[in-house]
Amino acid sequence: MSKIKAVASPNLILAPTEYSQIRDEQLNNELRLYFNRLNTYLNVLQDSSGGSSLSMPHIAASSNVDQYASGDDVPTLVLWDTLDSGEGFTLNSDNTATALEDGIYNIDFGIQLANTDNTLHNAKLWLRVDNEDVPRSSVVFTMPARKSAGVPFLLLGSTSLTFEILAGQKIGLYWVTEQAYESGVQDGVYLWYEAATTTPYVSPATPSAIGAITFVSRN
Repeated sequence: MSKIKAVASPNLILAPTEYSQIRDEQLNNELRLYFNRLNTYLNVLQDSSGGSSLSMPHIAASSNVDQYASGDDVPTLVLWDTLDSGEGFTLNSDNTATALEDGIYNIDFGIQLANTDNTLHNAKLWLRVDNEDVPRSSVVFTMPARKSAGVPFLLLGSTSLTFEILAGQKIGLYWVTEQAYESGVQDGVYLWYEAATTTPYVSPATPSAIGAITFVSRN
């Protein structure tokens, strides 16, 4: 599949004070070249895979560390340390993402929850835009008790939703749990990360959080 190249309108030559066949031929040649480029552009878009030639705003990020809630029942911002891909977005130092274009976007996100307590606990996940909660964006996950001492119960809490984002708005992902894990102090829930494994089998790393925002359409 060929990629679309920018098509600039031709710089048409000025008309002389008197008729000139040479000038008409030059003008026709400029227009022919322009329309040939424009036809190539349109033909690529009309191909069954034409969408593969377009570059849409998107961002994908992940976190490769354990993450802990700020306390019991305290909403905590999910942290990101790896930008996996992105165009038309910025991943900010305050762990939010900023859209550079207005549009309708689909947002997929998930957190790898771990419960070290011997009692079940709930965790909630939701979005904020410009520090305002996004309506109907929250989901609740119930974490069963740990498998055994030192072996937490693991659950991927994830969801997907679509809504309008304006250029310049900051999107943040928040989570909360009724009992936050605190090393040496309290068993509970945290976001679990695992490095790539080699034994007993080879597998890639497991991020503590993953997220992707993709452009759907103009408003």
